[in-house]
Amino acid sequence: MLYQMHEWQRKLLNPLSAWADATSRILSNPYSPLAYTPFSRRLAAGYDLLHRLGKHYEKPAFGLATTLIDGVEVEVVEKVELAKPFCQLLHKPFCQLLHFERVLPAGLAHREQDPTVLMFAPLSGHHPTLLRDTVRTLLPHCNIYLTDWIDARLVPLSQGPFHLDDYVEYCLEFIRRLGPRVHLISVCQPTVPVLAAVSLLASGADPALPRSMTMMGGPIDTRRNPTQVNALAQRKSYDWFRSHVIFKVPSSYPGYLREVYPGFLQHAGFVAMNPDRHVESHWDYYLDLVKGDLEDIEAHRRFYDEYNAVIDLPAEYYLDTIRVVFQDHQLPCGTWHVRGQRVAPEDIRDVALFTIEGELDDISGSGQTQAAHDLCRGIPADRKQHLTAMGVGHYGIFSGRRWRENIAPRITDFIHAHDS
Repeated sequence: MLYQMHEWQRKLLNPLSAWADATSRILSNPYSPLAYTPFSRRLAAGYDLLHRLGKHYEKPAFGLATTLIDGVEVEVVEKVELAKPFCQLLHKPFCQLLHFERVLPAGLAHREQDPTVLMFAPLSGHHPTLLRDTVRTLLPHCNIYLTDWIDARLVPLSQGPFHLDDYVEYCLEFIRRLGPRVHLISVCQPTVPVLAAVSLLASGADPALPRSMTMMGGPIDTRRNPTQVNALAQRKSYDWFRSHVIFKVPSSYPGYLREVYPGFLQHAGFVAMNPDRHVESHWDYYLDLVKGDLEDIEAHRRFYDEYNAVIDLPAEYYLDTIRVVFQDHQLPCGTWHVRGQRVAPEDIRDVALFTIEGELDDISGSGQTQAAHDLCRGIPADRKQHLTAMGVGHYGIFSGRRWRENIAPRITDFIHAHDS
């Protein structure tokens, strides 16, 4: 019922948001006489803020049309490598694999040999476009593929459930698709299923083993320095999550009656973690509109266009993650089985490992990702690296100035060092 009430509220706010947007434009357009009335700039700023607080945020575009390689501007074509027809063979069309293909001119033909990177985006409430800056920064150095998770409310109920084990099987399919030369990068939540997939490949001596895996800000072992997110999962029982945060998709979506963890609930939870920061950000946005500071205005809009665009998670996958990762700690305890096979990270020997954490990360605490080194004890020490990014929070690990200047160069060096 909560989801249905949210839909009613959204439909009621849509006309108000559209009216506020139109009024703001009338009060700020230089060709409008109302723009020259007293307080018009403040009124326009207020209506603009009201519009953005009430509007519905759609999935943003990646918008990566070009990249710069060796000083040459190169066209980038976003292609679907594995689309829904492939996923429908598995009866679970919950993900597609994107390829950011670089159209290299003849003078850069040698860059075809750049490392192939398979990047796993989080399935945790936001669209994979959250990794836009991650992809943009690595494109000049690597051939990038990215998992594009489908909003669960768009997947018909007839397609069946989606469990954490299914996520691991997707990882296996994608890794095998790109072959043994691939390098893996997992950001936040997917570090766990990606490590499980590589462990299963290693245990089975699968020739598709990747060359390296880079894990960034992930909950490998949430017993280390638990955050508010981890503490909530420990305080509440599995049944509490089942009865309080799982709802059925309303009739206005293709996934009608599918049980999901709604994106708007997760978004509300993240905002509640730092409400003062968001209030201050929106107040600063209002002041920037009054002053006409176009650069800061655009920066605010870009961030919140991404941050406010959320997706629903399949209930089975979300509840499995709560139990396996945050409550039972099955991966670090060595008790996790996927389709009857135990996940054994100690079997990994020929895959280089790089873990990255943010000093100020309030979602995955310090040491939680580094725990992968203890689990992957079969990997030689000279093929392991760890980086704690000082002064960096969770999102700063994969986006922003410190990501571009300090973290990304370390990743590209690591990948190239283990590509041969």
